[in-house]
Amino acid sequence: MKSKVGKLCCYVFAIIWGLITIFPLYITFLSSVKDNQGINLSMFKLPVKWLWSNYTAAFNSANIGKAVINSITLSAITTIIVTVVGMLAAYILSRKKFRLKSLVYSLFLIGVMVPVHCTIIPISSLATGIGGRNSYWFLTLVYAAFNLSQAIFLFTGYLNGVNKELDEAAIIDGCNDLQLLSRILTPVSIPIISTQAILTFIYGYGELIFAMILLSDERKYTVSRAMLSFSGGYQQQLGPIFACIIVAVLPMIILYILFHERVQSGMLSGAVKM
Repeated sequence: MKSKVGKLCCYVFAIIWGLITIFPLYITFLSSVKDNQGINLSMFKLPVKWLWSNYTAAFNSANIGKAVINSITLSAITTIIVTVVGMLAAYILSRKKFRLKSLVYSLFLIGVMVPVHCTIIPISSLATGIGGRNSYWFLTLVYAAFNLSQAIFLFTGYLNGVNKELDEAAIIDGCNDLQLLSRILTPVSIPIISTQAILTFIYGYGELIFAMILLSDERKYTVSRAMLSFSGGYQQQLGPIFACIIVAVLPMIILYILFHERVQSGMLSGAVKM
């Protein structure tokens, strides 16, 4: 009886939590087919007139379709860089012994605590000096730099929990360091790699500060930067902005539906390993 009551409470809580989670998306969708007056005066009511033209404006004025592709491309490249470099660094920190190992690891941990906003002026000056403005390669390196510290921390903690007898067996079979990492340790670390990869992808997809500072070419705008096209000095077109949000959030919803189990298992596995 107690078990049934407990399950019932869990189901009720899950339903309530699901409604709370879906409600903002529902309001966003309703707002995406209204004008400013309808949003400001009756946000929670169904629109009197469904303005699907807001989506047309989102694709034509903000070029949100191109912006989504730009963001996905930028995020995917950033994720690959962070995963590869993070695993290489984590392998050295986890499996090798050298004099400054603790210092190097501490420096990476300090990188997690660096506030993004205090780096805006130095990064902007650096971009101007080396021709990094309106360049995806520079923006990609910035995103990778801000995600590497967390990736190395998670990867190193996970690898520390992997039995080193696997390394010894692989070395006896003739594996070198690169083969050991790519063929043995990387497959074992798939849960934590998946978790960090998705977190990095989401960061790159929704980042605004550096995209706004470093990108001025409308053809290279990311999703968050393209949404500012409907904001002026005296007025905002709220309907098209909400339409942009709906279009932009769809890839993230699809990504979460496909990989949410890997994220959850990776977080739990990482917590146990560390």
